[in-house]
Amino acid sequence: MGAPNFWCRNFREANTSCPLRAIRKILKQSLDELTRATKRQPMSRRHYDLPPFTTLAAFEAAARHLSFKNAAQDLSVTPGAVSHQIKALEGELGTPLFRRQHRGVELTQEGEALYETLAASFGQISRQLARIRQVGGSETVTVGSTTAVAALWLSPTIIDFWREYPEINVNQVTQDTPFMSVQGFDFIISYGRLSNRPDTHTPIYRDDLVPVAAPELAHQLASCSLDDLANQRLIHLKAHNPSWTQWEEWFQRLDFKGTLGQGASVTSYSVALQIARKGAGVALGWRRLVQPMLDSGKLAIIEPFSVTAPHQFYLVGPPDEALSENAKALKQWLMSGFDKVSI
Repeated sequence: MGAPNFWCRNFREANTSCPLRAIRKILKQSLDELTRATKRQPMSRRHYDLPPFTTLAAFEAAARHLSFKNAAQDLSVTPGAVSHQIKALEGELGTPLFRRQHRGVELTQEGEALYETLAASFGQISRQLARIRQVGGSETVTVGSTTAVAALWLSPTIIDFWREYPEINVNQVTQDTPFMSVQGFDFIISYGRLSNRPDTHTPIYRDDLVPVAAPELAHQLASCSLDDLANQRLIHLKAHNPSWTQWEEWFQRLDFKGTLGQGASVTSYSVALQIARKGAGVALGWRRLVQPMLDSGKLAIIEPFSVTAPHQFYLVGPPDEALSENAKALKQWLMSGFDKVSI
């Protein structure tokens, strides 16, 4: 109702002898009034009080690749655009998220915490969207695990499951950072209980921790002392999950009081096993988990040392009554597999 009067009023006040000049004057007065009205309005707050999604997406990609260049390729933008978005996010948060170095970037402590949250959240969104997109057919089962558990046990077990249930699709989600939530999963495989989680924890098994190496090195170290073993090149796993047992804890459980020799550190259990397989060090092996590599002769146990793992492996997820029939079938298959064979 107010717009026509406004335009008419301004048109009457304009210099009507020159229509073009009148129109320009009207437009200028209109923009000026709109600007003043906008400044009088309080800024609307975003519902979740989040930064723009573009900045979060740019940060997640850069953190995942630890490279602005690779993130730019991932997002089909320029590295400069990624850098601009990162600086905008750091400016809004008031703290640096990356440490810029000569040959790349690395995450700060705040950056690591934000990346873990975003990666878990984006993954959950992706899985939920995948479920929504499914039209018809049988319901897909989604299982989460670490990359090592997936490669050494879960994937071969699912292949066997498909021979019996070819109509059931199973999605595997692997990550070596702790799962922040089981939402979007039918269940995840966790070493140790998830703290402060009401989800159902179904025990699978408790493993034994043994030193493993290439067969030739394992033969050379057979019946060696703990001192001799401690002075080997031990491959340390710097896991994101604090519950994973480390070499220091393993030696302590055997009442070893000495010091460990300098070793190598990796962030992937699969990489640790590959280094050991090549004869370049000694890895801490989960006996049942690495059983296929023991059976194939790729690895061998350095006898006679063994420590029972302090935690069990669990299937973590909703109670059985909340699972789909397909998820129940896979869960039963996974559980019965441990009863039938030693993996």
